[in-house]
Amino acid sequence: MLKFMWLIVNIFLILLILIRIPNNAGLTSFATKSNLLGSPNSAERFLNNLTWFFIMCYFILAIKFNLLI
Repeated sequence: MLKFMWLIVNIFLILLILIRIPNNAGLTSFATKSNLLGSPNSAERFLNNLTWFFIMCYFILAIKFNLLI
């Protein structure tokens, strides 16, 4: 069960990092075309929080796997 959760966290983390656009104007143009994520600032803040959440889950599961060995 933990390995399945770790796999899901890995996939979501990879997707979130790929969604992130390096320049500052990229997310602004996405948010103005569609009102899916709200304003560009709130969309960027949401993606930042979500990315940090998955990073913390990844590290917690990695530590748990190392302690079980």
